[in-house]
Amino acid sequence: MGTGCSSSNDACDPIAQTGCEEGLVCEEVVGGEPGCFAPVVVRGNVFDLADDTAIEGATVVALDANRSPVSTVAVTDVTGDYEIQVARQRDTDGNPMGGDVTLRADAAGYQTFPSGIRQALPVDLSSPVDMDGVLVVQTKATDVGLIALPSGAGANEIFGMIEVPSDRTGVLVVAETSGQSPQGFTAIADRDGAYRIFNLPDGDFSVLGYAQGVSYAAQDVSLSGGEEAEVNLSLSGDAPGTVTGSVHIVNPGAGEGTSYILVVESTFDETLARGETPPGLRAPDGTDLVGSGSWVIEGVPAGSYKVLGAFENERLVRDPDFGQGNTEIVRVEVTAGQSVEAPTFKITGSLDVIAPGAEGAEEVTGTPIFSWVDDSGEDRYHIEVFDTFGEMIWSDAAIPGSSGSDPEVVYGGPPLESGMYYQFRVTSFDVNDRPLSRTEDLKGVFFLP
Repeated sequence: MGTGCSSSNDACDPIAQTGCEEGLVCEEVVGGEPGCFAPVVVRGNVFDLADDTAIEGATVVALDANRSPVSTVAVTDVTGDYEIQVARQRDTDGNPMGGDVTLRADAAGYQTFPSGIRQALPVDLSSPVDMDGVLVVQTKATDVGLIALPSGAGANEIFGMIEVPSDRTGVLVVAETSGQSPQGFTAIADRDGAYRIFNLPDGDFSVLGYAQGVSYAAQDVSLSGGEEAEVNLSLSGDAPGTVTGSVHIVNPGAGEGTSYILVVESTFDETLARGETPPGLRAPDGTDLVGSGSWVIEGVPAGSYKVLGAFENERLVRDPDFGQGNTEIVRVEVTAGQSVEAPTFKITGSLDVIAPGAEGAEEVTGTPIFSWVDDSGEDRYHIEVFDTFGEMIWSDAAIPGSSGSDPEVVYGGPPLESGMYYQFRVTSFDVNDRPLSRTEDLKGVFFLP
């Protein structure tokens, strides 16, 4: 379907969004000059998972595969509804190109989505519906349920503007607590530069921006008693650095390739081995994968990072045998304008999840039964179940090997809560009690209706 046309003979600007008539947006065109078209809009609702009530004042933004914003940040209304216009390249007939985005949502008193064990579902933009000249995407995946934080969570907020270069679409903003082991709280700023960080505890913070190819000057602020503080961030003159490394993939099984990301260390959860990745800090770009060998990420702002490999659903995992060399999670310290080489680490084939959560978060009724594909070299398995906040609620380290049949284990922990998300993780061990493999980071997630 051709859905838009250029409003004039002059080329429009897709970054500045100038040169189009009212109601049209400037988009890139495959093999041609940018043109003016009907906008692609994502509509949805943000609600409390526990009772389905609307959440007003939540922020929502669409992200691409490199975690870069492809929309402005929307704020939900009193009914929890939001609408965001998503940048989408067009074909030569003006039709939006297919592809997926994911959504991030933040709100006061709620856990950020995605975070913890919860991962964002892809939103398919390939089949929008024309509604009065606007191409609308509205599906179950565009409705976002949030989980309330435990009592005693922080109630302070930081908001402001961050300087975004014209060739960038957004920035990860991190507010770090003071001390030897800082904890990072985050928000995404879109191309307009506005951001808001929710749920900050009382204390002193250093606020900094992270995105590929740019550096920012940190600003300090103190918060207490449910305070809101304005902090504006500007670009610094520091040149970004480069991180290089290599990986050795052993016994990959069905895995054919992987990717590497840099996670801001202050946002890293040691239990779940997850954290926040600034826009663009992935190798290779986009959704491509690479095998054993070297990798490089350029344009890295100065700071401390964790290097993660095999983080996506690739049938590969970081080698769990931490008693061997090159199996620990890698940490790098990047200095402005310098190149740093990360230690080599090992990747191996994963244990494949059968149920629940093989293809995404899965609804479970009754007592969960966990199953996975048998590891032919195992002597025993260790299963762990985590709640959405990363707390382990049940484990069993003495599950015998199944010798040819796929293991099944009935959950034996405390009662599970309706509306809460959980994840099971399994590690296999050989006869010498050395870990062989484990399930993937993003699989095994389930929830109760």
